[in-house]
Amino acid sequence: METTVDTAKQLGLLPEEFESIKKILNRTPNFNELAAYSVMWSEHCSYKNSIKWLKTLPRDGSKLLVKAGEENAGLADIGDGYGVVFKIESHNHPSAIEPFQGAATGVGGIHRDIFTMGARPIAALNSLRFGNINDPKTRHLLKGVVAGIGHYGNCFGVPTVGGEVYFENCYHTNPLVNAMSVGIVKVGQTVSATAEGKGNPVFIVGSATGKDGIGGASFASADITAESAQDLPSVQVGDPFQEKKLLEACLELIPKDALVGMQDMGAAGIICSTAETSAKGGVGMIIDLDKVPKRQQNMKAWELLLSESQERMLMVVKKGREQDVLDVFEKWDLPCSEIGEVTTDGLLKFYMNGQLEAEIPAESLVLGGGAPVNDRVYSTPVYFEKIAAFDQSQVPVPTDLKAVAQQLSVIPNIASKKWIYTQYDSMVGTGNTSTNQPSDASVVLVKETGKALAITTDCNSRYVYADPYKGAMIAVSEAARNIVCSGGVPLGVTNCLNFGNPYDPEVYYQFVHAIKGMGEACLKFDAPVTGGNVSFYNQNPDGAVYPTPTIGMVGLLDSEDDKMTLGFKNEGDLIYLLGASQNDIACSEYVHKICGIEFSPAPYFNIDEEYALQQLVLGLIGKKQILSAHDISEGGLYITLLESGFVGGLGFSVAQQNSAIRPDAYWFGEAQSRVVVSVSPSAKKSFEDAVSASGISSELLGEVKGQDVLVNKENWGKLSDWKNNYDDKISSLMS
Repeated sequence: METTVDTAKQLGLLPEEFESIKKILNRTPNFNELAAYSVMWSEHCSYKNSIKWLKTLPRDGSKLLVKAGEENAGLADIGDGYGVVFKIESHNHPSAIEPFQGAATGVGGIHRDIFTMGARPIAALNSLRFGNINDPKTRHLLKGVVAGIGHYGNCFGVPTVGGEVYFENCYHTNPLVNAMSVGIVKVGQTVSATAEGKGNPVFIVGSATGKDGIGGASFASADITAESAQDLPSVQVGDPFQEKKLLEACLELIPKDALVGMQDMGAAGIICSTAETSAKGGVGMIIDLDKVPKRQQNMKAWELLLSESQERMLMVVKKGREQDVLDVFEKWDLPCSEIGEVTTDGLLKFYMNGQLEAEIPAESLVLGGGAPVNDRVYSTPVYFEKIAAFDQSQVPVPTDLKAVAQQLSVIPNIASKKWIYTQYDSMVGTGNTSTNQPSDASVVLVKETGKALAITTDCNSRYVYADPYKGAMIAVSEAARNIVCSGGVPLGVTNCLNFGNPYDPEVYYQFVHAIKGMGEACLKFDAPVTGGNVSFYNQNPDGAVYPTPTIGMVGLLDSEDDKMTLGFKNEGDLIYLLGASQNDIACSEYVHKICGIEFSPAPYFNIDEEYALQQLVLGLIGKKQILSAHDISEGGLYITLLESGFVGGLGFSVAQQNSAIRPDAYWFGEAQSRVVVSVSPSAKKSFEDAVSASGISSELLGEVKGQDVLVNKENWGKLSDWKNNYDDKISSLMS
């Protein structure tokens, strides 16, 4: 088939990119070759509009065992001869069209990134964004996404241990579904995603290849429109039981030392895995597409190259060890086929029916090789003028604080996500310690070592919308704060960068400044970025979603005994606020949802104060001077107190300590770098001495007391009533 610039445009390539391809090949590409470039040079695979800025993030650290971007996922040292492998990725566009399969295959794909490195997944998390929950479409998407995540994770046998969910109007058409996986591997037993060794055989293992998911990478690199439903074939279909067998087969094969390299067939399928492994090893491959196991007849060469059928791996095997591979996969009753061999000329040659269907230099297809690197223009968003015009003195101070608190506690962004997380198996594998004794981060045992991991996903995207630089710093800082409040020390970050169309200068401004803020915060907390995912084009005809640079962070606890939980423990314990109260209601759920103000600045934040606070909390936990710790986030101080009381059904009596601050800011403001802790009366002096020595502000708010909630000596009712309303809100909306 003759290809033209119009063909290239239909495949999502720019005219100048078509010209570049012709120069690389020294001829006009055929359709198979052009289709290969279209997916490999899509934003989803090439990061062509983001890599310039991604390279500015801190990517090295003493705790990392591989550099960022070197492998399918990040790898950090946890001692005792073990490493933790972790990554987060998006499956936004597929979930907007077919929420169940979109979310399910997102979970399956991220787990494959973990076990393709030789690690066994032990925990899954997610970060989700939807439109207004009162809208029937939102409820349809939420039901489908949650069912998909639950189905795949529960069947695959990895616990879903944590996550976050927000509801904002801007996500109405384009929900965000970010999935994170965490696994454990023995140091020295990892597998690299590389190909080398002339004549070494190339295998495809796992599920047979079909037409589902064709062009999925390109689909993920375009705006959502009214016609996007026609792209349903771009959505993959998952089989968690097949993936469970694939996991066990791969982990059984790795110790046999028969493998040269292995790579998951995720976005862009066969063309991506062959190109990336070949380019990394500086080699080429000859592939016979007739030998690819198929589940549909009469598939064309380009369909086989681009299919994103799930539960597949590409393996490069040591010559002479083919039978070891065949035996393992026969045992697990999985398709396994030798489809080609490694060459030394750097060319990918794909044959079908004896005909050469495509011949492409592997290096020309990939990030860091021939893939484009664009330098996009950006400009200050016009809406910043509305944010600058915010004047909190013009917001009336409420006369009935209790009524405001009641409204606030049932806002969907704040209310319990019980309806969601009870659909996930959080206990399979018996490593999750957080089901009955929750912490700010999920704490999962590493049974091989006696240590534990603290894991979290965090991002308040409204803060990032208000101030991309500061908002991204806050996202990293909150993730670190959640790790620290759980007793862990941050190891590293994986990010999922969800933004609108990068060709929009205002969207690109958000992206650039969010990267700058993220980088500064990661340096401050010694948490390098190990890798992740960029998802642009989260945009519909009404505009872009909020900029949402989701932070997945992993921290280490030397022992489960170091774990700190968020719930109050005993009547009579003292309740303290660590960190300074601020006269600030900006960007809070209170000002946004209850006062109805759309534009306001990001909340108060100072990164040096944040770092000092976290060092103090770690010290207090290490010396057993506090009994609980819970950071202040959405909803402010009052919501934090409620959540600490809910765990054990213990009420509290508290009072505002600083009359210079307006009461709505004191109780409902979202100024950062604050943590609520409870302290045994017997530890009062040593605790206060430690806090005083740190230079961090603190306030004695009151004490844990009875079954009621008392604020400023006014009885606000039974804690159980607050909990019932908090727990039931989303369930009642979904029913």
